[in-house]
Amino acid sequence: MIDISKNKIGGKASFEDYKSLGMSYPKNESRKRIQILIWFLVGAFLFLFLPWTQNIRSKGFVTALRPEQRPQTVHSIIAGRIEKWYVGEGDYVQKGDTVLLVSEIKDDYFDPQLLERTKLQVDAKMMAAKSYSEKVKSLEIQIGALRENNKLRREQAENRLQMAMLEVTSDSIKFEQAKVNFKIGEEQLGRAEKLYKEGLRSLTDFEQRQLRFQEVQANLIAAENKLLQSINARIAAQIELNAIDNDFRDRMAKATADMYESMSAQFDAEATATKLENQYANYEVRTGYRYILAPQDGYITRAIQVGIGETIKEGAEIISILPGNAQLAVEMFVEPVDFPLIRLGNKVRFIFDGWPAIVFSGWPQITNGTFGGVVHAIDNFAGPDGKYRILVVEDPEDKPWPDKLRIGSGADGIALLNDVPLWYELWRQLNGFPPDYYTSREKAENSKKK
Repeated sequence: MIDISKNKIGGKASFEDYKSLGMSYPKNESRKRIQILIWFLVGAFLFLFLPWTQNIRSKGFVTALRPEQRPQTVHSIIAGRIEKWYVGEGDYVQKGDTVLLVSEIKDDYFDPQLLERTKLQVDAKMMAAKSYSEKVKSLEIQIGALRENNKLRREQAENRLQMAMLEVTSDSIKFEQAKVNFKIGEEQLGRAEKLYKEGLRSLTDFEQRQLRFQEVQANLIAAENKLLQSINARIAAQIELNAIDNDFRDRMAKATADMYESMSAQFDAEATATKLENQYANYEVRTGYRYILAPQDGYITRAIQVGIGETIKEGAEIISILPGNAQLAVEMFVEPVDFPLIRLGNKVRFIFDGWPAIVFSGWPQITNGTFGGVVHAIDNFAGPDGKYRILVVEDPEDKPWPDKLRIGSGADGIALLNDVPLWYELWRQLNGFPPDYYTSREKAENSKKK
């Protein structure tokens, strides 16, 4: 019975025969209220000693762990005109699949036989370089022959010079002998003339002596003439030897100059051929760039350039691709005041957009619908908004993240810190203190050291 009326009937009637009414009639109301209050206070006191997990709440979004697995745009390497599309938005492509075909719009590449003609130029220059190389080899052989020929000619000339020198020596000896004979003949002629004047010799003997003296004089002149001829022959042999050296130097200089000229032409042809080969390779690679290929496996999310016949510039964005097998991670942003509390390996709970969850941030054990993560990387510098970026990957010890989770989805992260009593957390919140920096294990180790 609800006691809301001022008219009391408790003293006017007995309720002993009405058991149900007696059971509902309040008795000792003040004592019962005191007991309820005491039990409530005891429960509240014990509740203060329940464990509470300190945490940091932060917003983020799903991304890929590795940079090459994040959404990217495909650019056109060359300027061109769109000729044909091979894919559409939402299609799944594999690495190397053709996405788009473009044609050239620069007049330097209009020639449909550009590669063939450039290849012919390369072959022609290579043949020219080869011919110059053969000419250089021929000149080297010619130079070797000139050296061998000069060696033989020099030996021959040196032999002639030696013979001429020996001839000069022989003729000089004969000339000296002729001079001695002339002196003796002159003396004999003088004695014959004296004897003839004294009448001791006949005129005939004197005349014979004169004839002999003339022969001796003639022999002297002939010996001197022969000596001079030998000297002239020696000088001619020396001149011939010098001429051989001069001729060899002239021929060697000409052959060497021709060889170096051929080598220069060969190197110039090889350089031109190399330049043409480089140009040919550039043309060949550029021809391949007319086909825009998928850089990796993924989904075509958006076509930035559209239509047929539309011209695009070099480096223009064409399509965006979302990798299909990316390792997911969550990119969180924390305040600078909370940044020192985050460490590699810290546990994080996530509430993903689209997945309902019942969250008790201080009691992750009874939280339902959240997914676990581990801090993988921490930036050491703040972003433009003054917050620090943290990458969190899937916790291998927890249940896996949803298969339908996609890059760009929102995530509400709860970074788990120390386990403390509830009263301590309330006291910390009332005083505005930050969460504990050290873990429980570090606190225990510090206590042992003290």
